[in-house]
Amino acid sequence: SKPANQKGLVDTVIAGESRSDRIGKRIVLPRTFPGGDHDMQRRFLDAMAIVQRWGKPDYFVTMTCNPYWEEITIELLPGQLPQDRPDLVARVYRAKQRSMMDLLIKGKHFGEVAAYVHVTEFQKRGLPHEHILLIMKAKSKLRTPDDYDRVISAEIPDKNKWTMSVSLPARFL
Repeated sequence: SKPANQKGLVDTVIAGESRSDRIGKRIVLPRTFPGGDHDMQRRFLDAMAIVQRWGKPDYFVTMTCNPYWEEITIELLPGQLPQDRPDLVARVYRAKQRSMMDLLIKGKHFGEVAAYVHVTEFQKRGLPHEHILLIMKAKSKLRTPDDYDRVISAEIPDKNKWTMSVSLPARFL
């Protein structure tokens, strides 16, 4: 016996229908459905309106979830891995994401923010990550090389000193 969702499809093919566009029922998701076509189009248009009103973004900030954050690992049962608890990973990430947004917006980490846009995406491994665009008020915009040097730094690691190591609790080994 076929699963219920395959019975209708198999019956349709056996009946001679070979065009996939004639099989099934089209369902249009409402604009309120997160991640649907209408929701994504609305978000895009909102972001473009913000840029049109406030100008180009000054900062592009990313935040990536670390599945081995202590807040996640201490809640795992013996033998569990973070990928076994996507609910826990998502809750901890969301709390940290809110703290990050508070730091950037309310805490004025880079200065006063005129407008911002952010989106949470999920990687193939299921881990969330954030893209944040900040548009600063005129007095907080970066203007000189010294302004940039205060917030951006890069370092080329010494290949003789650089090693990659990961220390995991015994239950993860």
